[in-house]
Amino acid sequence: MKKRSKKKNQHALRLIISFIAIIGLVSLIYPTFSNYVLPCANTLSCKESLTLNVENNQEGIFQNQKVMPPQIDLTETDNQVAVLGSDTDIKETDTSEEKHIYVNLATQTLSAYQGDVLFMQTPISSGLWGRTPTGEFDIWIKIRSTRMSGGSGADFYDLPNVPYVMFFSNDQVAASRGFSLHGTYWHNNFGHPMSHGCINMKTTDIAKLYDWGRVGTKITIYDGL
Repeated sequence: MKKRSKKKNQHALRLIISFIAIIGLVSLIYPTFSNYVLPCANTLSCKESLTLNVENNQEGIFQNQKVMPPQIDLTETDNQVAVLGSDTDIKETDTSEEKHIYVNLATQTLSAYQGDVLFMQTPISSGLWGRTPTGEFDIWIKIRSTRMSGGSGADFYDLPNVPYVMFFSNDQVAASRGFSLHGTYWHNNFGHPMSHGCINMKTTDIAKLYDWGRVGTKITIYDGL
C-alpha cells in the first residue's frame, strides 16, 4: 500500500511540474503571440478598413452622435495637396534625405523630419479606448479613403470616408491589425487621447503628411518626453 501511495504521489508531482512548465512557456510566448490575435484597431471592420472605400453622402456615428463625413473626390491627384510653404521645407522631389515620422504619446504630438529638417509638428490624438502600439514601424500602404467601425456602447463608432489613411506595421504588430495615421472629422480634441488605437490627425495636417510621406516611410511611436 505504501509503494502504491508513493507512486501516486510521484505521478501527481510530475503532473504539477508539467503544468507549471506549460504555464511558464505560455507566459513567455504570449506577448508575441498576442500581437497577432488581439482585435485590430477597428474591431468591426478589420479587413474592410484596409481597402479603398468611398461612400459620399453617408452619415457617420461617433459616441452616439451623427457626424457628416467629407466628400471624397478621387479625380483629384494626391500631388495637388499643398505642402507647407516656406524656404526651409524640403519638397517631395528631394529624396536625398530619409523621411521619418515621430509620434510622442506623452505629449500627443507628431513630428515629421526629412533628414534633420522639420517638415511638420502637430498635435494628435492616440488611443483612449484602445492602446496605440509603440515601437518602430513602416508605412505599408496609403489609402485615400476607407470606412472604420468598432467599439461598443457609448464608444461605438461607424465612420465612412475616413480620409488620408497611412497604415503602419512591423514584425510584432501585423498589418492586418489596421493601425494607421488618418484624418479625423468627428472630433476636434487634438492633443488628447481620443482613438481606439490609431493616430488621429487634423485632416488638413494629414493631407500634407499623406502627400509628403511614402510607402516605406519610418514611424517611431514612443511614450516619453
